[in-house]
Parts: sequence; C-alpha cells; structure tokens
Amino acid sequence: MIYDVSHRTTYRYAAPVAQSQHVLHLSPRAVDRQIVHRHNLMLEPAPTSRIDLADDFGNPVSILMIEADHRESIVHARSTIEIVPRAEIDVGQSAAWEAVRADVAAPGSGIDPEIAQYACYSRHSVPTAAIRDYALGSFADGQALLAGVWDLTKRIYRDFAFDPTATDVSTPLARVWEQRRGVCQDFAHMQLACLRALGLPARYVSGYILTKPPPGQPRLQGTDASHAWISAWSPSTGWVDFDPTNQVMPNGEHIAIAFGRDFDDISPISGVLLGGGDHSVTVAVDVTAVG
Repeated sequence: MIYDVSHRTTYRYAAPVAQSQHVLHLSPRAVDRQIVHRHNLMLEPAPTSRIDLADDFGNPVSILMIEADHRESIVHARSTIEIVPRAEIDVGQSAAWEAVRADVAAPGSGIDPEIAQYACYSRHSVPTAAIRDYALGSFADGQALLAGVWDLTKRIYRDFAFDPTATDVSTPLARVWEQRRGVCQDFAHMQLACLRALGLPARYVSGYILTKPPPGQPRLQGTDASHAWISAWSPSTGWVDFDPTNQVMPNGEHIAIAFGRDFDDISPISGVLLGGGDHSVTVAVDVTAVG
C-alpha cells in the first residue's frame, strides 16, 4: 500500500512571539517494509535556522529557530510512504519469555545494548506491583514471548475503554490504571510498563493509521489523528508491532514515524517560546491510500 500523509499543525497566540525554538519528529523513518518516497516540511513563518539530523534513537529530527515576531505559526508535514506487508508470524513459535528476559539481563549475552535499553523503565512506563501482576496474567511459565505479548494486547483492548476526554499528555500511568480509560498513547504506555516490569524489551512507536468512515458516510478531511502503538523484541523475529488500541498486529495500515522509550522521546512537536501568552492549537491529519 502507498499512502499520502498530511499533518498540519497551527498555533495561534494571544500576544506576539518574539522567538521560538522547536524540535520536530514529523519525518517518517525508513525501516524494514517501509519506504519513504517523498517528504517535505512547510513552515510559516520561515525559520531563521533549521538543522536536520538523527536523534539518539535513529529517528529523523528537525530543530528550528524562529526569530521574527509572529502571532501564528504553521508546521505542515507531507509524505508519501509505501508499506510492504510482512509475512505471517506464528507467535507461538517464539522463544520462552523467561529465556529472553535472562539474555537481556545477562552481561556478555550478546544482546545489542540498543535493544536492551528498551527493557528499562522510562518516565511514562514505571509499573506498580499491580501492573506487574496484571502483566503476569499473560505470561505463564514457559509461555512463548510473542504469544504472551499478543495475549496482553487483547487484554488491554478488552479491559481499558477508549475515552479521549479521560486523559491528556500529562496524565500519569497510575491514573490510567485506576480509571481503565484513555487513548492510544496511554494504552501503549500501559503495555510498555507491563512488558518492562517483566524485563522484556519494548519500544513506543508514533505514527499514523488508515481510518475508515462508518458505512454509508463520507470520509471527512482533516479528521485522522496521530497514533501510537508498541513493538516487542524477539530474538527469532526482531521487532514485532502490536496495537492495543485496536487489538491488531499492524501489517499494512500503520505508518511509523519514530521509535523511542515513550512519548517524551518522540513528541511530534516540542519547544520553547519567548512571548505568546495564551495560545490555541489546531491539528489536521489526513491519511489517504493512493496505491
């Protein structure tokens, strides 16, 4: 499948902004089965300086400096991306989860430190004892790692309700656990906390998903959204994606932008302002299949 992705973010400020600096994770990452055919960033006002580089996790990142007074700024990322479906994975044939945990924790085991780092807690994935016990419900003794992750994916989908009014980016994981409500970001963090509580490498994935309108209704422009899911690592398959929000193993309709330990590492737009006062943010995302 080939997709056109448009992600337009508009900031409006009550007072002039004299200077601003921004870090953007909006450039799609070229990874296995994902080919970036085209990508560009349209920026208003034009930045005084722009640096494009890779962050510590290998993601494309743009660092902007704007020094002209402005009351509105627009960041518009447009991309054309091809997704190649993967071969079917038999989750029951992966290594036992205890063996993977032991290898990740053992010095000199040969596990790449770039993989092992994702077994460590991050700010949004610190588990409680209750979360660890919940995770163990999917990982009996000798359970195949990927089978356990898939079972956990289905349980989070069943046990947590999607509710866009229940949380925001600052809501702690403990509250998500207590109220059993949230959005894709929360469910990804919950699954990361569960897996990392067991010493298993898992990473946060930001990106997009192709959405479909209800039967008989037109597809509305600008109503798609950023999405988040997780990848778990198995020695036999490498990284495998799981989406607890939709109870699927992504394979053709998920578009990855960046990988990190959690949302903080790969927030689409972050930065600091001098001036501006109160502000509003409008985000319009479109994901369109074109081939």
